[in-house]
Amino acid sequence: MKVLYRLGYYLGGFSVGLILLAFILNGKKTSCNYTPNARVIDNLLQKKIVISQEVIDQFPQLTDSIVKESIRKGTIDFSKSDTKRDSCRLYHIELYRSETAFLKVTNCTKIVEIISFESP
Repeated sequence: MKVLYRLGYYLGGFSVGLILLAFILNGKKTSCNYTPNARVIDNLLQKKIVISQEVIDQFPQLTDSIVKESIRKGTIDFSKSDTKRDSCRLYHIELYRSETAFLKVTNCTKIVEIISFESP
């Protein structure tokens, strides 16, 4: 068989497979999170968010939607985080790629507690 025929069969089968995969995964909440940062952020966003009283006193306008958007757009600094804890892991999330704006959260089994929020 010639190389062009083989390539044609391969591309035809590959395209049919892609179309079937698109129909199967269409409408489902599937995502491919390969980086540790994306995995932790998705885990944080799936849980109930509790804001500590100290943070509420400091920032009374802070709501769950603002916190979720900050977590979604932030990046986790694993060198400043404590991921070796047994109970609730502590994560340091830098907001908007800034050293001065950050969010410290504890990730427990069912809740995420906001410990501190620093904004310039």
